[in-house]
Amino acid sequence: MENLHHKPIKRFNLEGDILDEAFTPRLKTEYIKLLLLEMRLSGYVPRIDIDPDFTIEYNNRIEIFTFKLSLHGVYVGKKKSEWIIGIDGTQVISTAQNKLSGFLQE
Repeated sequence: MENLHHKPIKRFNLEGDILDEAFTPRLKTEYIKLLLLEMRLSGYVPRIDIDPDFTIEYNNRIEIFTFKLSLHGVYVGKKKSEWIIGIDGTQVISTAQNKLSGFLQE
């Protein structure tokens, strides 16, 4: 397998507003899932060794919370991004590929 841990790292980010602080944990989880989906559809997989960066700040003037979320990924291609869970340092973490589909492609 190629040396994926030396490839350039791309940042995927999302910014927005949250009206109620009570929704923050649930929305953070949903926004991470959304960015991971965007990442995979673009052919990227997450760098698991780089934690998601989530910051939140209260705006007194308009009484809402603004947030910024960043995830980091490495390009592996659209096909490989389907079976690679992520890159952890120097290790590629992959799912078990379907042997039948691999056999049919050969």
